[in-house]
Amino acid sequence: MTEAEMIQFAVEEGFADAAVVGTGEIVFDPSFRPYCEENLCGQYGANYSCPPDCGDPERMRQRILRYGRALVLQTVWQVRDYSDTVAIRAAKKAHNAAELRVVRRLREAGHDGLMVGASGCALCDPCARTLGQPCQYPDLRFSCMSAYCVFVKKLADRCGMEYDCGEGLLGLFGMYVFGPTPGEAGK
Repeated sequence: MTEAEMIQFAVEEGFADAAVVGTGEIVFDPSFRPYCEENLCGQYGANYSCPPDCGDPERMRQRILRYGRALVLQTVWQVRDYSDTVAIRAAKKAHNAAELRVVRRLREAGHDGLMVGASGCALCDPCARTLGQPCQYPDLRFSCMSAYCVFVKKLADRCGMEYDCGEGLLGLFGMYVFGPTPGEAGK
């Protein structure tokens, strides 16, 4: 599957926009990690995909940079109020479900990689971590852009996507990193 076909498939799956960039173009900012530590989502220390379990910012950055390309995915949702956590959770759930469909298809086409979601993994409810059990889906588990400390606004700008979609609209972002790094491509 070519990169153009990946983008087309993402649009067919309901994404408002998609683009492919080199992972070296992704800006990381470890100063975002304290937002996870504030635990506004309630998943800090309660989900294998979230801090502190997922790894420190440098480990997360290196996890992405093991791959050479990133399929960046955006959905746009209408929300009455940006404090409407129920609507925002539903939007993130739908975004991640569509992203998982794209991931499965890319993996079937031989593009092994790593999913980065619009929120932390919610494949199990509750996460097996809260039960003291191992993750049931280690090959599908995903962390969010915040856990990776991705500077999403700069990534959106790089991809030609709107970060601030306008009044009453919420843009969500995720990505699938895949392929060898440029130095490994010929090995």
